[in-house]
Amino acid sequence: MRVRDLVRKEIAELTASRAFWLFLLIIGLLTGQSFITAVNAYAEASGIGGGPAALAQGLSPLDGILTPTLGAYDLAITLLLPFVVIRLIASEKSSDALKLMLQWPASIERQIAAKVIALIAAWIVSLLPFFIALALWRGYGGHLFAPEVLNILAGYTLRFLLTAAMAMAAASLMSGAANAAIVVLAFTIGTWALDFIAAGRGGILQTLASFTPTATLRGFERGLLRFDVVLVMLILSIFSFALAANWLHLGRSIRTRIAGTSVLLILATLAIGLILMLVRVSFDVSEDRRNSFSASDERVLSSIHSPLTITVFLSSEDPRMMDFENNVLVKLRRSMTDVTVIYPLADRSGLFEHDARYGTILYRLGTKSTMSRSTTEEIVLDTIYELAGVRAPAREASAYTGYPLAKRATGAALVFYVLWPAAVVTVILSRRSHVARKREVA
Repeated sequence: MRVRDLVRKEIAELTASRAFWLFLLIIGLLTGQSFITAVNAYAEASGIGGGPAALAQGLSPLDGILTPTLGAYDLAITLLLPFVVIRLIASEKSSDALKLMLQWPASIERQIAAKVIALIAAWIVSLLPFFIALALWRGYGGHLFAPEVLNILAGYTLRFLLTAAMAMAAASLMSGAANAAIVVLAFTIGTWALDFIAAGRGGILQTLASFTPTATLRGFERGLLRFDVVLVMLILSIFSFALAANWLHLGRSIRTRIAGTSVLLILATLAIGLILMLVRVSFDVSEDRRNSFSASDERVLSSIHSPLTITVFLSSEDPRMMDFENNVLVKLRRSMTDVTVIYPLADRSGLFEHDARYGTILYRLGTKSTMSRSTTEEIVLDTIYELAGVRAPAREASAYTGYPLAKRATGAALVFYVLWPAAVVTVILSRRSHVARKREVA
């Protein structure tokens, strides 16, 4: 049996599912709501209706349009997609169709691959509302930067694949669809908890939290492409798909399947460990270079080879910690080869902190060290240059002026709230009539 025939079968089963069409219907409505809200907020920030013109400086479609519009997909992937994917496995297990499929000439691995291809096709179809939103935005005269669009789409595609893989693995392991859905939901809540607990705490906990689905999306939404994140998400997805194939081999004993799971787990752990140790490549694809220092600063920083240790005496809830982490440390880790950040007060609230060092940041470069209280980019860089004994370069003014657009989301409500539901319902009815005619002929 050819893979093409298997893919056709999986697509037919997917389109026969009410969950899939409900997913498409809801994702169109959610995307429309997010897009309309984002465009109107962008227009107000651009000065429509006599608003303050100062807000229009530096306006970015990445923050104002792309990220909030795709936020609808994050919600749909988290809460709706698992039910679509679980059905592909659970229905075959409950109807004993899986036992017949295991007797086919095609291996279970090829059948899983066909399911993955069908799901990717479904994902492309589900992106239609987003592409419609982009077309409307361009029709309004809005600006789009292609690398930002492609990068954020890549991030959400990886998020889709990981969630689909986890759902398929859960469906293969658990006895019923409800149990599998609970497992996927528990995994999602667990990643949220890890992301919250690890914020500003450093060490292995923060490293692990940087690969949770929520954290990885934040990087893509900032216009940052990290190869380690991409590779880890792909490995986790492949591991989960392989785990599903392993447990769907009903003819194998439980002991054999557990052994196969152990081998897969060891291989995935080794691969992820190597990636964390060796892969440091990242690209700032944002048009305003928000993840990078100026080119002159980056040249000087890359020439400093002594290890830099930064000890931050701030609690994880302190706004200065978030500002320092998001606006300075992200750029510093990309510019220097050896940067270590220590958070000795991360487990404290900071509200009743009586430590005299609270609010300070200790910099140690080689044998030299100094203390500072500033989290401002310019002062941090000057501090590092002083420790390194190098001259600070001439600061370059940012050439990014923003793309204000004082236009309302005209016609978007009609497209997303009327035409999209009508199109989905029309396709559903036409499919039903086609199936009915085939039955009559048969």
